[in-house]
Amino acid sequence: MIKAARPKQWSKSAFVLVGPLYGLSDLAAQGRETVEILLTALLAALAFALASSACYIFNDLMDREADRHHPRKCRRPIACGEISLGLARLYGLGLLIAAAVVTLLIPSETGRLWLGVTIGLHVINVFSYSVLWKHIAIADVMSLSLGFVLRVMGGCAAVGIEPTVWLLNVTFFLSMFLAFGKRLGERRTLAGVTVSGGSLAEEHRRVQGSYTDAMLQMSVVISAVTTLVVYAFYVQAKDAPVVVGFNLLWLTILPATFGLLRCILVLEHGLFDDPTELAYRDRSFQAAGLLFVLITVLVMLIGHPDGPVEGAVPDEQVRSPLVVPDLSDD
Repeated sequence: MIKAARPKQWSKSAFVLVGPLYGLSDLAAQGRETVEILLTALLAALAFALASSACYIFNDLMDREADRHHPRKCRRPIACGEISLGLARLYGLGLLIAAAVVTLLIPSETGRLWLGVTIGLHVINVFSYSVLWKHIAIADVMSLSLGFVLRVMGGCAAVGIEPTVWLLNVTFFLSMFLAFGKRLGERRTLAGVTVSGGSLAEEHRRVQGSYTDAMLQMSVVISAVTTLVVYAFYVQAKDAPVVVGFNLLWLTILPATFGLLRCILVLEHGLFDDPTELAYRDRSFQAAGLLFVLITVLVMLIGHPDGPVEGAVPDEQVRSPLVVPDLSDD
């Protein structure tokens, strides 16, 4: 039962924490307690994790026949018959109810409302993907990416901050990179294996018939570069702590660049068919991710030495965790 919920995929709920983390100093400047902010963000992440597990259960129910043709996914509890179909349906429903209960624990009434809305949209998006979008090239990747964007928006909603274009763009393109990387990883993992005259990759996922290796390689590289460029512009614009004229947040670009390029390298060798697996199986990627998080947390905890960032709203809701720069004078 635990395996069917895919707790390893809960790492995706880290996206829920992105907005609260980058907006921590701004929220603290409004008199909010750091512990309260973090606990609220963790509750939102847990709610998304439970809802995502429910979606995995229902997705595995629908994909059980295709999963049986996959060398790794054939061992999933539903595909191999370890969990009955009736029990799986009850289990998925129970996880959705658990997500709703956790959502009700969010302190702010407005936060509860909008967190519930984003989780609801996420569930609808996952079911739409399972029924329709996963069979349409490009649309399948955009649907997966939207799931990550909704996680970020849910985290922002829970603590009462407004996501900006910077945050949403970085999230969207990073998610596109992960999704295209998953498609490429599947083709590399199942390369050369044919079933009934076609490739095993296409047998497992019909949309693979619309993709080519070259197209996926190009898409992975483009989305990775776009992610790094957008993030670099954000770092340039961010009102982060400066030491001797040096923006400390720039240091995060180093592990971010290494992590993305390391991911491409591993996918090309066909070692994994899902980039998120690197988060708990590849030591180099783990080190880069840990370094990125540590630097970011330290910089955010240092805060803004001169008070809140320019553009912050001194009322109940902070304007944004990622402030859009004014480039009119540049």
